[in-house]
Amino acid sequence: MDPIVVAYALYLLISIPLTVLVARTLSRHGRTFLTEVFADSPGLANAVNQLLVVGFYLVSLGFVTLFLTSHAEVPTAREVFELLSVKVGVVALILGAMHLTNVLIFNGIRRHHLAPKQAPRPATMPYGMPQVPPFPAP
Repeated sequence: MDPIVVAYALYLLISIPLTVLVARTLSRHGRTFLTEVFADSPGLANAVNQLLVVGFYLVSLGFVTLFLTSHAEVPTAREVFELLSVKVGVVALILGAMHLTNVLIFNGIRRHHLAPKQAPRPATMPYGMPQVPPFPAP
């Protein structure tokens, strides 16, 4: 069997389960977090969680498949492992960055939802000029 095909197979056998593991962790802990934030609407918490997880899967697996190809020559087992370490390392870094991004999104949602409601802004006139009360008559 061609060594590059072995490298591709090993890459997929490592990268796809790694992606699934990170997505399941994100889903499990994200659901707990969002359920607390949206305590008054558990359906919304589950929907937001599922949307974030689906987006994570799409971007992650898209990257894994796009990053599969290589033009390197890999005639020996050593070069197979070197190629594999670079590819899996990059995938792990990208998954970590995406996980951090999702945590920041969760935090932003939490902060926005739990922030005290602000007073309404003053009404504006047609061209965006603020309304000011008239001056008292002299």
